[in-house]
This record gives sequence, C-alpha cells and structure tokens, in this order.
Amino acid sequence: MKKGKSKTAKQKRIRKWLAAVLLAVLMTGVVPYDAAQAEETNLDLYARGAVLMDADSGRVLYGKEEDTVLPMASTTKIMTCILALERGNLEDEAEASAYAASQPQVHLGMRKGERFYLKDLLYSLMLESHNDSAVVIAEHIGGSVEGFAKLMNEKAKEIGCTDTHFITPNGLDAEEVVDGIQVRHSTTAKDLARIMRYCIMISPQKEMFLEITRTANYGFANRQGNRSYSCTNHNAFLSMMDGALSGKTGFTGGAGYCYVGALRRGERTFVVALLACGWPNHRTYKWIDTRKLMEYGIKNYAYQNIYREVPQVVIKVNEGAPEGERYDPYAEVTVEAEIKEMEKGQEEELNVLLSAEDEVKIDVFYVEELEAPVSKGTKAGGIVYKVNGEAIKEYELILSGDVARKDLPYMGKYILQEFLLAG
Repeated sequence: MKKGKSKTAKQKRIRKWLAAVLLAVLMTGVVPYDAAQAEETNLDLYARGAVLMDADSGRVLYGKEEDTVLPMASTTKIMTCILALERGNLEDEAEASAYAASQPQVHLGMRKGERFYLKDLLYSLMLESHNDSAVVIAEHIGGSVEGFAKLMNEKAKEIGCTDTHFITPNGLDAEEVVDGIQVRHSTTAKDLARIMRYCIMISPQKEMFLEITRTANYGFANRQGNRSYSCTNHNAFLSMMDGALSGKTGFTGGAGYCYVGALRRGERTFVVALLACGWPNHRTYKWIDTRKLMEYGIKNYAYQNIYREVPQVVIKVNEGAPEGERYDPYAEVTVEAEIKEMEKGQEEELNVLLSAEDEVKIDVFYVEELEAPVSKGTKAGGIVYKVNGEAIKEYELILSGDVARKDLPYMGKYILQEFLLAG
C-alpha cells in the first residue's frame, strides 16, 4: 500500500462494515477437523497426576490433576542428565566422594576415590537409575549437591516450570526449609512434561540425551581400570510402542511409581508424565497409563493449518498529510497495518495439533487512530490465535507506510497552490 491514502466518507463506511462482518465470521467459527468423533476424554487413569503434552508447542492435550504438586522420584534424573550434558564435558573425570558412595539402592556400588568419565556416569544414571552416580555428577558439575540443586531449580524456572523444587539430583524423598516454609522435593505432571520436552526438543544437547536414554546396554570401567560395570536400560516403553523416543522411570515410598516418556509418530511428538501411579505391587500401572495416553493422542490429534486471512486493518492518522500532487489539509488520511512476520510470497501457514473438540479463535486488536507523523514498521496491534482460550501464536501488526504531518511548510504549499489555481 502507498503511504498516506485518503478515503471518502462513503468508502470508509463500506470498508468498516465489511471488516466488521468478516471479523465476526472469522472469530466465532471453529476450525473444522475431518476425523472420527473423539473418544471419551475421561481416560480412567491410575496415576494421580498425569499429562499428555504436544512436545512441539508445549500445549497440554490431556490432564488429570496436572498442577498438583507431588514427589517425582527418579524422573528427577532427566534434569540431572540434561544439566550435566549442557554444563560438563563427556570426557571429564569425576571422583566419588564418601557421600556419593553411601547412597542407597539402586546404586552402582562405587567406592570412595573411584574416578569415572562423566559420559559413563550418565549411562549409569539413565539406564540403571543409580543414585550414587547422580551424586557424583552433581558434585562434579555443581561443586556440591546443594550447588547442583540450585542449578536444577534455575533451569526449571528457565524452562517455564512454576511448581517444581529440586533438593536431590537422584530424586530420593527429601524436604528442606525455604524462606521459613517447609518444601519437599517435588513437581507437577505438567512441569515434569515441560522438562522432558526441553530435553528432547529444545536443549542444544537433545541428540546426546536421546542417544543415552535409548541405549539398550552399556559397559564401562573406572578410570583406575580395576573395576568394570555393565548397565541395562529398564525403560520398557522403548520396546512397547512404535516411535518410542525416551523415558525415565522412578519409585520411592513417598512418590510411588512415576514415569515420563516421549513418542514420535510422523510429525507428531507426544510427552507423557505420570506421578503417584500406584505403589507395590502395581509397577505395571505406569505402562498401562502411558499406553492409554499415547494412543489417545495418536487417535485424536492431527496437525491442521489454522492460518486465516483477517480483514484489512486501516488506521486513521490525525493531522496526516495525504500523498499526491495536490495539497489538501482537509483530506482524511489512513494507513494500513500488515502482519510483521509475513513476507511477500511467503506461504501463509500455522500448523497446530488439534482434535475434533478443540476450538480455535482469532483475536485482532489495533489502535484506531494515530497522530502524525507515523513511520513504517511501527507496531500498531496484533493478531492472537487461541486454542480453547489459550494463546498459541501472536503476530504483530505493523504500519505498512510512512505518513508525514501537516506542518507549517505543508500548509504554506497548500496556500501557494490555491493562490496559483485562483489566478
């Protein structure tokens, strides 16, 4: 659009009417989805806290007490692993302290003074869930367990976790006083899913995380060369469903059985997080719930392009100078606003994982008037795409042109023009 367009009153009324009609149609519709009727959303899970998450967007697709704070046992170790990968070097040597060697089962059985490559400890951590390996990693990366816990909590906040508190690197039940309040080692199903999403989708070390957690068997020796160890992956989910990516089990007396895992089918990647999913003798409950949630996601969710053309946004510019060969101080001047992210010729696409029950709405907001002068590229509003009321994407609306102000030089030129025309 050219800058400084002027409109007649009739044109403006017609344009505003059309925009209002189009916007009303756009915002009240539900994006259609050609799929079978979605199954019943009460999945009757064993877990007290559960989440099925779209790993691409981080949107919760199914939740059961997803914001309830609960202990998470050894699912903690996905945070320990990703922090070690991001902050350490796989060829680092770490030495076992007396405290590390004293950790309870499940443990590697290391002795004080033994040295290990960090890489080997990470396989021990994720395949066998060894508690002593977790402490050696924590002391090596954070200087102490307390120092590492601080790093864990900082990373959790960075990821977007709002109800998570780490005390130990291995997930053993623990409590401490923070600002006069008794706090336990805990998270929520939603936060745990966020952490797994970060590990497999966002972290710069995501490929190494996946490589470690998908390994079936691993053997290594200590750096002294006098003791050898072997590890077997106990994540049954890896062989339970096609497309299984990663996962971590957990159990303590306070937490019960816990699990967090991920699966990829085509373009879709799902994360499942389960907390308090039974106690002995119900260790299989977590696998039943995991399969149920993953199958629910696979059956009911598919990617849809929800991008829609919005009515043209036209903003009045007070005291704006219209373009053209003639000077007209009485002309009404407007400027159009356009989507910032869209370039000429760019395909208009916004793919979102949706079910038949999801409702998509689009909110368009912008300033109705501006004072001249205005500059091209200035933010003037936005377009927000929402799924079930949750904002998932926002585009900025920016001015498509410049508009000068009707200043004294402009008025002088207008007077000169009228004088010459009268003559």
